[in-house]
Amino acid sequence: MILKFLRLLKIFTVATKYGLDEIAMSGLGVPRTARIINGMFFWRRITSPRAVRLRLALEELGPIFIKFGQVLSTRRDLMPPDIADELSLLQDRVPPFDSKLAIAQITAALGAHPDELFASFDPVPVASASIAQVHFATLKNGKQVAIKVLRPGMKKTIDEDIALMYMATGLIERVWAESRRLKPREVVAEFDKYLHDELDLMREAANAAQLRRNFADSELLMVPEMYWDYCTSSVIVMERMNGIPVSQIDRLAAEGVDLKKLSSDGVEIFFTQVFRDGFFHADMHPGNILVSIEPETFGRYIALDFGIVGTLNDFDKDYLSQNFLAFFRRDYKRVAEAHIESGWAPRTTRVDELEAAVRACCEPIFDRPLKDISFGQILLRLFQTSRRFNVEVQPQLVLLQKTLLNIEGLGRQLDPDLDLWKTAKPYLERWMAEQVGWRGFVEKLKDEAPRYAHIFPQLPRLVHRALEHQAQPHAATHDLLTMLVLEQRRTNRLIGFVAWLAGGIASGIIFAALFARYGQHL
Repeated sequence: MILKFLRLLKIFTVATKYGLDEIAMSGLGVPRTARIINGMFFWRRITSPRAVRLRLALEELGPIFIKFGQVLSTRRDLMPPDIADELSLLQDRVPPFDSKLAIAQITAALGAHPDELFASFDPVPVASASIAQVHFATLKNGKQVAIKVLRPGMKKTIDEDIALMYMATGLIERVWAESRRLKPREVVAEFDKYLHDELDLMREAANAAQLRRNFADSELLMVPEMYWDYCTSSVIVMERMNGIPVSQIDRLAAEGVDLKKLSSDGVEIFFTQVFRDGFFHADMHPGNILVSIEPETFGRYIALDFGIVGTLNDFDKDYLSQNFLAFFRRDYKRVAEAHIESGWAPRTTRVDELEAAVRACCEPIFDRPLKDISFGQILLRLFQTSRRFNVEVQPQLVLLQKTLLNIEGLGRQLDPDLDLWKTAKPYLERWMAEQVGWRGFVEKLKDEAPRYAHIFPQLPRLVHRALEHQAQPHAATHDLLTMLVLEQRRTNRLIGFVAWLAGGIASGIIFAALFARYGQHL
């Protein structure tokens, strides 16, 4: 309890230092209260823009809040543009933890000291982030490997900070009605899931294995092999990859790497992951990408850190195919209809209003040179439109948007004249043909063939059984019909008896009446 109070006190101190209360008050629309609070903290001087102050505050609060800021930067459907842009600059600048703790973690996870498991082990980490750090080692068979070790006590730290975030969002929702549209509780829940997924390094290893399998025959992308005998939820061992960080453009140019080709290759890799595999690396910032300069793999991308991946199911692909086709044809009405049919826009949405809003976002780009068109900016404008129409933005498409922004930014760094549209269009057209054209129909038949192979020989017998079933009612149905017929016969006899009795009584009454009137004359 004392530790939680101290943590809250630190958060309050940092928030006051950077004027986060001023940012909150500006959103509440209560200028008098804001002036009172500013008077209470008369000694501080706030001159930096609000987005910069927010970023600095998150960096001072530590790795979990830095991660939270990184997640918020991807939610451009919720965040103002200036804040989203500034939070995208957040980087994990976390000092490494003690090597003795890393060795203890490896020993506990793998059941032996690193000196026993490996031919050599470097206790000095080569990289450190908020969740884990990396050490180099050599297997006893001579293969060089990288060991990723989870920070000790991370789960407890995360749980405590997440609990504070939930408490803060609850308070915000109570005092600021407009905040409910921004869904702060849902954002924290998404962050909670994201962080706890990253705590399981086996999940990351499985993601890497899937991506490596998808690009096994590729000449564009390399993914490290996982050594499963040394992988647990807190320690994973993978092939060591050597290369130059993609952000070091001068070094790449000095080594003779073709930057224009590298730029277009990055676009091809991204669209191949998305539209061919429906499985994409969703954390492709420059820190996670190297470029090989080895003679046999010269100029290939090397992907690292697979804690965050995105997936697209058939429904998502169908949605994207309809939207891309309509987009290329400037059929904005179809774009609006697709949003409503998918359930992502409310059923009460007027198609013509949504159509006009989408047209305002997309139409201007068709009158500009292709190289000046930014897919990222188009997506941002579409997300802003989605807020107006209460369109529910799907998490997997938010990851797609975030990754596309990273790819576009990286591509333009490598090649300022990158024509993302022209580079991507062949892959989009090929994918759309595979999804909705004859090629797609044939491919789906091929996929379904193994399932139907054992059914086709049974078809004559199944058809005969179905026809026989129709011709001869089921025994239970026959018994039921018999019971209904017998019951109907009993009912008919009862009705006949009642009718006969009623007729007899009526005849008796009539006879008695006649006798009473005419009997005296007899």
